[in-house]
Amino acid sequence: MGNSHKLNAIPAAVLLLLLSACGDSDTPEPESTTEDSPEAVAVEAPPPNPYEGAAVFSGANLWDGTAAAIQQDAVLVVRDGRIAEVLPGPAPEGASVTDLSGLWIVPGFIDAHAHVSGYWAADGVQDIEQRLRDELSLYARYGVTTVNSLGGEPAEAFKIRDAQNDSSLAHARLYVAGDVVADTDPLAAAKTATTNIMSGVDWVKIRVDDNLGTAQKMPWPAVEAVFDAANARGARVATHVFYREDAFRLLELGTDLIAHSIRDKPLDDPFVARLLSSGVCYVPTLTREVSTFVYATRPDFFDDPFFQKAAKQSEVERVSSPQFMAQVARSPLAAGYRKALTQAQDNLRIVIGSGVPVAFGTDAGPPGRFPGYFEHLEFQLMRDAGLTPLEILQSATSVAAGCLGLSDVGSLTVGKWADFVVLGKNPLEDILATRSIQSVYVAGNRVAE
Repeated sequence: MGNSHKLNAIPAAVLLLLLSACGDSDTPEPESTTEDSPEAVAVEAPPPNPYEGAAVFSGANLWDGTAAAIQQDAVLVVRDGRIAEVLPGPAPEGASVTDLSGLWIVPGFIDAHAHVSGYWAADGVQDIEQRLRDELSLYARYGVTTVNSLGGEPAEAFKIRDAQNDSSLAHARLYVAGDVVADTDPLAAAKTATTNIMSGVDWVKIRVDDNLGTAQKMPWPAVEAVFDAANARGARVATHVFYREDAFRLLELGTDLIAHSIRDKPLDDPFVARLLSSGVCYVPTLTREVSTFVYATRPDFFDDPFFQKAAKQSEVERVSSPQFMAQVARSPLAAGYRKALTQAQDNLRIVIGSGVPVAFGTDAGPPGRFPGYFEHLEFQLMRDAGLTPLEILQSATSVAAGCLGLSDVGSLTVGKWADFVVLGKNPLEDILATRSIQSVYVAGNRVAE
């Protein structure tokens, strides 16, 4: 019998366990399905969407504000209010897209000489800061996304200026000059300029003009005192000027901006050469002259639907009243400024042909000078002076930005604020196409209509 009695003594359950441990069983073990098993199948997370949170505008013809080239079927990617990418179409997958197929995108227009005071807000608005914001919204509705206000801004305008580097902005940007310096006494002029500078103005604005001989012109000792104060503190000076000889002297003193056309005489070679060598920009403000005589009768543009869409009706009624029109008709200055407009347009042709940088500007904003619409009227007057659509558009975008020292607006290039206008027609073929506005964006935010 040998040791068979010992095997029989092993319990059946233990024997079964020993046999299993030897691995001789033909029955495969079931695979583990727990997460800790090395054989578990990993589920990959989807790749991140690179366009999540971005606003994408696709399909438009894009002019970036610089050269004449047009990018067709462009894709403009905006993130945090700034331009992140400019791509060829089609729009990338996974993006939140605004389809602008068949339309035109151009940079927002920059007015290098306008005014913001709150005058153009709705009559019922009382809060001055809200009045200013409403006025900036009015500019923006007409495609003017940056306003260089050269004088007369309330203190609240500085607060708005200081808070505008914000991706939530949805009205025109603002730069300020404070009180216009026109004091006749040198000490008073220096004090006004210094007070402005200490308050944080972007420009010191001086006025060297006699209103066609009807007012006292700022004396040169007072003008020189302003330049001394500005130079001592590194402030830029913009000059209101009318006469060629005055402008030449102001260039010699170091003005940083000729803020109006020369309107008394043709520009001669010495003046143009001095202007070129200075690098100073020239701002036409042709509509300023128009506003002095156009209300002798009811102007045709009052019937323009583009004007009517946002014009302040109480101001239309004021300048349309028989009493006001009669006053303009008998004004001795109206005929003089009408003649000045012709000279200004002639001189603009000389300036643009010489290579002097022309910064678009209108002097819009005071009573009778309708913000937003007057910028488009200025485009028309520049066209009538012989400028091409490209020259006009560059003047109102990249050139104006350069003249004002603004590095983050003026062209639709990566890193700059996404301030742009969507048009229904091609403005490089006809400058009046700027009136075909479909929508306006500031920092990528659509401006309320």
